[in-house]
Amino acid sequence: MSTGPGLESLVDQTISVITNDGQNIVGVLKGFDQATNIILDESHERVYSTKEGVQQLVLGLYIIRGDNISVVGELDEDLDSSLDLSKLRAHPLKPVVH
Repeated sequence: MSTGPGLESLVDQTISVITNDGQNIVGVLKGFDQATNIILDESHERVYSTKEGVQQLVLGLYIIRGDNISVVGELDEDLDSSLDLSKLRAHPLKPVVH
């Protein structure tokens, strides 16, 4: 996995990370290293359910190991803030199988 200029341009931006074990963690990217270990601030995990709305578990300052990251994406904060997560229903994310 190449970190290239991609992650560098996202420092101090809100990003969404999907981990290999199916977690969706949202937070402000504060730093990363050559192994793609990343540091998020003001982070929370979004837990999806088909029965209840999306639960958000506050994590605060959080480090994710690079070998546990599947996808990193920039979050559109305007669009995200307009969503009513309490009404959103979805199946929990499944672990990534390599």
